[in-house]
Amino acid sequence: MSEAIRLLRGDEYDEFLAHALVQYADDMIRAGIDADAARAKSERDHAALLPDGVDTAGHSLYAILDGDTRVGYLWLAERESEMGRNLFVYGIQVDESHRGRGLGRAAMVFAEEEARRRGLPRIALNVFGGNDVARALYASLGYRETAIYMEKAL
Repeated sequence: MSEAIRLLRGDEYDEFLAHALVQYADDMIRAGIDADAARAKSERDHAALLPDGVDTAGHSLYAILDGDTRVGYLWLAERESEMGRNLFVYGIQVDESHRGRGLGRAAMVFAEEEARRRGLPRIALNVFGGNDVARALYASLGYRETAIYMEKAL
């Protein structure tokens, strides 16, 4: 395992979940989704995807470290899609005060290593519109856009 990444401990899960709920909802709100709907969706999705917390089968939660300090998280899961098996990045987050140090890039490289270790041929993820920093990071790592979902409120 990378020096900057370690498995999330059970005693860290509640803090992870509280932060992940807000982060996911905020991403949706910035993308133009109604705030109440975004918060409700975040609650539903996290409850459905992580019913057993850090012990949820098929899901792996990691702490991103800067030295000995936990400064973010990485959430990976093996998934089956129309294109075959993949390692899906459900979430990656680095605290704002620690961004720009290569920690997000290191976490994504770790995800690639983890996919190879598991014998999975690809990594997949979703990124919300307007998240240009994340899109630039993914593009710099060789990711390509395969679909773009758009809508217009009437």
